[in-house]
Amino acid sequence: MSSVITVENLSKRYIIGHQKRERYTTLREVLANGTKRLADKMRHPFAAPENDPTHEEFWALNDVSFDIKQGDRVGIIGRNGAGKSTLLKILSRITEPTSGRVSIKGRVASLLEVGTGFHPELTGRENIYLNGAILGMSKAEIMKKFDEIVAFAEVEKFLDTPVKRYSSGMYVRLAFAVAAHLEPEILIVDEVLAVGDAQFQKKCMGKMEEVGKEGRTVLFVSHQMAAIQNLCQTGIVLNRGCVNFIGTQLEAVSKYLSLEQGYTESLISRSDRRGTQGMRIVSITFVDAAGREIKSAVSGQELGIRLHFDRSSVSDYPRIIAGIAVKTDLGVPVFLQHNRLGGYQFGPLPSQGFFEFRITRLPLPPSAYRITYSLINDGTYIDALSDAAELVVSEGDFFGSGEVPPISHGLCLVDGKWSVQSIPNP
Repeated sequence: MSSVITVENLSKRYIIGHQKRERYTTLREVLANGTKRLADKMRHPFAAPENDPTHEEFWALNDVSFDIKQGDRVGIIGRNGAGKSTLLKILSRITEPTSGRVSIKGRVASLLEVGTGFHPELTGRENIYLNGAILGMSKAEIMKKFDEIVAFAEVEKFLDTPVKRYSSGMYVRLAFAVAAHLEPEILIVDEVLAVGDAQFQKKCMGKMEEVGKEGRTVLFVSHQMAAIQNLCQTGIVLNRGCVNFIGTQLEAVSKYLSLEQGYTESLISRSDRRGTQGMRIVSITFVDAAGREIKSAVSGQELGIRLHFDRSSVSDYPRIIAGIAVKTDLGVPVFLQHNRLGGYQFGPLPSQGFFEFRITRLPLPPSAYRITYSLINDGTYIDALSDAAELVVSEGDFFGSGEVPPISHGLCLVDGKWSVQSIPNP
């Protein structure tokens, strides 16, 4: 399919002003300094004065380039301040870029923040017609979709009430309903859906998926990685105003979470652990069937997870419970294991050593997983830490057929046997 959005070397600069502390000044000095600043501003209206500590350049976007084809559902993800909203404002023609070029083919409907495009003094009914006119729709086209919009937004009772009296949730429901039902070729949605309740968010996700299947293009910004995975086909990761990664939505989410979490910090230096600290886990390693340390695993292999400890307490904790919890990179629990589940007691512990949990056949599909651990003795936490390590699982021949379903089809791999039998006629 042809490209409907082409972004080439896009950059956006803002000038940030800083208030500096000044000594006591006279009225004459204030007037003189104000006159000087006004003269400088008239001579250079868009430039920050050189060597002026009260002004600073900030590049919200820096040399961003990508193509989006018709019918693509694209998730744009990144941490706060990465440039996501600035990019959407430029694509929606709300603000101009400092440099670069944007080419858009088709009618764009945007939902960037609560109440965007609504006039607070107009009623919900009037704002539906106003937004439709802004999108280039005729009155007949708007009337054709009017009942669907009202039903979707669930604001029929307040349709003739000025929207300034709407709650933020009602604002979002009506704004999204208008943007999605007036048949734009390109639908741009920012994080605003977080304002709505869970039922409405689910309805919105279904509508955006429907819009994408109709061949229209959806750009979606969200910090909800599950929504990105379920709705989008492609992901763009922004980091500090630059494109960090472009690929499938699963790859993009994994890349973003690796940037966010970064399991490079030593466990010893982690300050967010809890417990009495009479024993501490100092590192977590993964080993294969032969006990060799590995950096990643494959589906179906034998895997050992080792919790290396250092015991400083005089107590040897004979009744200690060592446990691990495994979650997906979206924080969805996969499984919990500890030695009490299997009825195993460690007995007196050495000063240094490791606990090992061994999995005969790793039943996890390809993805990145978070490891959380805990050490508990007689109901008291000795040491516990969330997201202490990352386990990366690659595709392996779990079933012996050369085929492994992706994690989007299920959180675990289950082996078994199929058969077919006939039922005798009575």
